[in-house]
Amino acid sequence: MIAAYEIVANDGALTGESPVWSVAERALYWIDGRRDAIYRIAANGERTTWTTPSKVNAIAEGPGGLIVAMKSGIALLEMKSGIFVRLARPAEMTDDFRMNDGKVDRRGRFWFGTMHENATDPVGGVYRLDGDGSLTRVDEGFAIPNGFAWSPDERRMYLADSHARTIYVYDFDPASGAATKRRAFAEVAAGTMPDGCATDARGYLWSANVGGGAINRYAPDGTLERRIELPVTRPTSVCFGGDDLLTLYVTSASRNLTAEQLAAQPLAGAVFAVRVDVPGLPEHPFGQSSP
Repeated sequence: MIAAYEIVANDGALTGESPVWSVAERALYWIDGRRDAIYRIAANGERTTWTTPSKVNAIAEGPGGLIVAMKSGIALLEMKSGIFVRLARPAEMTDDFRMNDGKVDRRGRFWFGTMHENATDPVGGVYRLDGDGSLTRVDEGFAIPNGFAWSPDERRMYLADSHARTIYVYDFDPASGAATKRRAFAEVAAGTMPDGCATDARGYLWSANVGGGAINRYAPDGTLERRIELPVTRPTSVCFGGDDLLTLYVTSASRNLTAEQLAAQPLAGAVFAVRVDVPGLPEHPFGQSSP
């Protein structure tokens, strides 16, 4: 059964991704990675759009703007001026590589993945950008790194490889930002992929199941606790928002759907809001640690 939902935006995004709820602004941000666009919608419904100078793959809150992961590197978008200020770029970022998903941990560090454009070779890396500007390569061997998330006690970090259909979990040291002992946490069915994710206050992981038309909620031991079905087959990412953090925002994609599939899914590429029974955890801006 398809879950009850509201439509936040219906722009037919080719690749809607990277939803971010700003607690301070009471606003939702997200991107369309194939249209080089960043969107913002405030609680009063007011919308704003920015165009990125190169292919955008992920965003996060930053000081006075947004941290933006693009093919050209990591930059700070100063929202008032619309200027992109370059912060970092991994040495491996040749024309054959691009960024993929990214998120800020609760100590204010921005994590992101890189991948080969063919999306099959496991040559992508996992990076951590600290508030002082230092860039660290933390792991490697990913084809499509997706879905950073941390447990409520910050002792676990989750990260998927969509091509491998696997969500991994690391031991995480919140003080140093070290992520070690990667191991499989959960796998999804053939023909589907795990994408963006978020953890709730009870430590359960909510993961977008591309191709499966649902959001999967996993218990801390990796068992599937529930599925929230949606009217689209390609949900891409999730975040918790609203004043009570009980709204699950879901982005989706219309790219790679046939004409027949698009006709059957008029909401493909929309952003959805689903009310849930467990609050999420607030996201933190880059450079800002949790209390």
